[in-house]
Amino acid sequence: MTQARRNAERRGRRSEALSALWLQLRGWRILDQRARTGVGELDLVARRGPVLAFIEVKHRVSLDDALTAVTTSQKRRLIRAAALWRSRHDALAALQPRFDVIAWPEHGWPRHIKGAFMIETEDLVGLI
Repeated sequence: MTQARRNAERRGRRSEALSALWLQLRGWRILDQRARTGVGELDLVARRGPVLAFIEVKHRVSLDDALTAVTTSQKRRLIRAAALWRSRHDALAALQPRFDVIAWPEHGWPRHIKGAFMIETEDLVGLI
C-alpha cells in the first residue's frame, strides 16, 4: 500500500469516528461502525426515532467533491449491504431505512445529507 493510500485510509477512519461522535451529539444512536457484510462495508449505521440510517462518510478536498464521490455502482452496493445487514437484525425491521451521506470538506464543517439517495425499482431486482 502506498503512503498516499495509507494517508487516505487514516483520514477516512478519522472522518468516520468524528461523524459518529457528531451524530451522537445530535441525538443519534450508533448501532454499527465499519459494518462488514458479504457484499460490502457500511461506514455507519445509526438510529434516531423511527429512522434507521445507513450512512456513507466521504472526506474530500471540497464539499462538492465529497458529494459526488458516491457513484451509482457504490449506491447499489450500499443498498445490497444495507439489506443484508438489516436481514441480520430482525428487531429493527419496523424502522424506516434511509441512506445518508456525511460529506467532510478539507476545510470547514461536515454536511449531513439526509436521504441522499433512494432505493430505485431496478435496485430491488438484485435484492430478490
